[in-house]
Amino acid sequence: MQVFCDFDGTISIEDATDMVLSRFAGSEWEDIERLWKQGQIGSGECMRRQIALIQASRAELDQFLDTVSIDPGFESFLSYCRRDELPVTVVSDGVDYFIRRILARHGIEGLPIVANVLTCSFGQGAESYSLFPPFTATGCVSGSGVCKCRVVDSADLQVYIGDGRSDFCVSDKVDLVFAKAKLADYCDENGIPYVAFEDFSDLLPKMEAVLPSVVRRPRVLPHFKTA
Repeated sequence: MQVFCDFDGTISIEDATDMVLSRFAGSEWEDIERLWKQGQIGSGECMRRQIALIQASRAELDQFLDTVSIDPGFESFLSYCRRDELPVTVVSDGVDYFIRRILARHGIEGLPIVANVLTCSFGQGAESYSLFPPFTATGCVSGSGVCKCRVVDSADLQVYIGDGRSDFCVSDKVDLVFAKAKLADYCDENGIPYVAFEDFSDLLPKMEAVLPSVVRRPRVLPHFKTA
């Protein structure tokens, strides 16, 4: 069994990428965001264009990332997974450097992270940033830099935890989904079974209750939606 977990808005309380863009990219990033939401560009192109707008030194970026909060129940969730030998992988269509910096600031290191790779170069007296998409896939419905469907396909029994648009396409391709916010709405609208949660403190007892039946049952899911 493998646990895959989104980062922005799931582990982090707010979307860390949006916070960075709001602080360092000016208003143009929101115009690009609208193109993505309207379906005119894929999320991978959206992210690449937005990250290129960042105007900040690495030190300024680090200082800001150190203010980003994570769900206070996430560490207890990790302890449970480690105790029960459930591997956890962070899979995000966000930025690997942001995720590693934020987790390290909260004393969490060593987690496998699959996300867009940030590169930094220096020229004309300032840093500039770009993204390398490590897990694109031909025909990816979302046009993502990180095709989450391709990532989770590596595990025999998959648990997925998420909250937003980047989690939509993977939600019907795993064995068990824990969903909140936009992902929960999407699952409701499309008849996808899931367990609802508010935060990791809420999720943990639900996972402890549900996992034994998931391990024993056939791959076809019953409707697990809970309040």
